[in-house]
Amino acid sequence: MITVRVEESARGPAREGRLRGARLVDFVDEARAPIPLSCRGGTCGTCRVRVLEGAHLLAPPSAREAETRAWFGEGPDVRLACVARAVAGGRGLLRLVALD
Repeated sequence: MITVRVEESARGPAREGRLRGARLVDFVDEARAPIPLSCRGGTCGTCRVRVLEGAHLLAPPSAREAETRAWFGEGPDVRLACVARAVAGGRGLLRLVALD
């Protein structure tokens, strides 16, 4: 089981819980994590998060996610919460913080 912790930021207080399923966006919605969501399709970059711990728990980015990250000039430690997916059978802590 993957535990997700979204650290406190200017967007709101920290939230922590278990990831149910593979989609990170489902955790964000359920936990009301302080990560803004807009397009939910990996194109706007609103939901960019920095992965502080547990990057290995996320599947590699899709082509669309990689393109959006490149447009923003982000490195591999930044993911899009709306389209990022967990690896099957992953276990551990995934720590994130929303980018301003």
